[in-house]
Amino acid sequence: MALVLHRESVPAAQERARDWAEIQERMLVPLYETVYDRLEVGAGTELLGLGCGTGLALMLAAARGAAVTGCEADTGRLALARERLRQRFGAAYGRRTKVLPGDPARGALKGEPARYDLITAFDPVVPAGDLGPALAAAVRAAPRGSTVVLAGWGPPERCSTSRVLSVAARLAEPRGKAPEVRLSGRDDLEDLARAAGLRPDGSGRVSCPFGYPDLASAVRGLLSTGLFDAAAAATDRQQVDKELAEALHPYRRSDGSVRMENVFRYLIARRP
Repeated sequence: MALVLHRESVPAAQERARDWAEIQERMLVPLYETVYDRLEVGAGTELLGLGCGTGLALMLAAARGAAVTGCEADTGRLALARERLRQRFGAAYGRRTKVLPGDPARGALKGEPARYDLITAFDPVVPAGDLGPALAAAVRAAPRGSTVVLAGWGPPERCSTSRVLSVAARLAEPRGKAPEVRLSGRDDLEDLARAAGLRPDGSGRVSCPFGYPDLASAVRGLLSTGLFDAAAAATDRQQVDKELAEALHPYRRSDGSVRMENVFRYLIARRP
C-alpha cells in the first residue's frame, strides 16, 4: 500500500517557511521557467497559483509581465510570499500581484472575478486528495478555455530523492513493514485533471536537480517540504535528522556539497 505523507503543523513554522524559501523552493525553478516558456506567459496573462509557497513562481511570472494571484494555506509561507512580493513589486502589490490566505475550496477566491486564464499547481508535495477540492473550486472561478498546469514527481527511477524519501516512510511506521513512498503514479495528473472537469492537452518532463552547498543545508531543505513530519511524529526529530543525513551520504561530493538528480512531470489541461 502506498504511503502519502502530508504536511503537519510544527512549532517552528516560520523558520521552516524560511528554509523553504531560502533553500528548497529554488530547486523547482527549471519547472516554472519551462512551463512559462511553453505557455508564453507574459503581459496579458492572468495567473492563479495554487499552493504558491513563498511566492517564487509568482515572482517569476510577474517579472514577465503577468498579473498574479497566489493562494497559500500555510501561514508561514503565506507571510513570506506577501513580504517578498511587496518588496519586489512595491505599489503593484494588491493590484498586479497578491497572495490570498487559504485555498479556493475554503473560500479564498470569494469575491474574486472569474478572470484567470492560467492556473498552476506546481507543488509536487501536495497529495492529489488534498489538491482536488481546491483545484475544482479554482476551475469554477476561471473562464472557459483557461489553461491549467499540474506538476508532480517523475518516475522513481529518475528521481534520486525517492531513495531518501523512503527513510520518511520507514520511520513513519516503525512497527510494521516499511511501505513504499508513492511519489507520483503514471496517470495521477491526468486523473486529477479529469476529476476537476478538465481536458488533458499535453505534458512534459523537466530535470530539477536538488543541489545543496552542504549536508546541513540538504537536511534543512528536505525537512522544509513537510514530507518528514509523519516520521518525526512517529519517532523524534533527532532520529529523523540522523537517518536523513545518513541517506544523503551517497549524494555527497568531494567538496561537501550534495546533489540529487530528479525529473518532474507537468500536465497541461484546458477548461472546456
